Amino acid sequence: MATQNTSWTLSGFGDEIDPDPRIQIAVLQALGARHIEVRSAWGVNVVDLNDDQLAELARLLKGSGMGVSAVASPIGKVDVALEPEHEVSRLRRIIRVAQALETTNIRIFSFFRGEGVPVESIRDDVLVRMRALATEAEKAGVTLLHENEKAIYGDVPSRVLDVVESVGSSALRLAWDNANFVQVGVKPFTDGYAMLRPYLDYLQVKDAVAATGTVVPVGEGDGELLETVTALRDDGYEGFASLEPHLAEGFELGGFSGHESFGVAARAFADLLRQIGVTTK
Repeated sequence: MATQNTSWTLSGFGDEIDPDPRIQIAVLQALGARHIEVRSAWGVNVVDLNDDQLAELARLLKGSGMGVSAVASPIGKVDVALEPEHEVSRLRRIIRVAQALETTNIRIFSFFRGEGVPVESIRDDVLVRMRALATEAEKAGVTLLHENEKAIYGDVPSRVLDVVESVGSSALRLAWDNANFVQVGVKPFTDGYAMLRPYLDYLQVKDAVAATGTVVPVGEGDGELLETVTALRDDGYEGFASLEPHLAEGFELGGFSGHESFGVAARAFADLLRQIGVTTK
């Protein structure tokens, strides 16, 4: 039970602060973070950054001493009816982004479906595509972190478990998001923690109110954040905690908070960790 001198590595979604990576870096560093999760820069999603933009972003991050906790890619946030190669080819580009930014972590999703399509009916198609993505990741030596986004196949604990165990790849692990579970009617810690903890490698930090789905600072919603972080501490978790506040707006490929609300979210998380004796670095 790791209850003494536990420290997690603080990170955050830079584009929730500002489109300009210079401002992203400055705000994160002011909040005590030395890592960033990269989803977009200059308003351009990571999958669409050209080589010059990618080189400039890598230069800015390296020059400021910022590490990259993960590339927050949109891979798998598309309709499962698309051919498997569609996302495999996009993943190849994202792998080049990850290599340029010197991280091995890439966030992914497990596919949307058309309106009225039963979730059970897409299982085989999802697994084929997830296996293809994992194979590409294995070859490149990167880790795919499946996020439990609402409305994808793996949005509830049982189907998240189905994805990770059925694919059965060391290159496919889990990014845990309490707020997303709340928004699909799940009590995150009560309903999913014990089931998914063996595969959990990354914590995305946000909370939500069950009655409305509204995203709020951690500890103000129904996401069982205190129970979750306490259990992670006791399990010896030593990984990243990445702030993804979504306090101003959320949309299909991301969210936004602004620097002031991002600061509110960071302080709320620090207060929560202080209660259980966990520090950040």
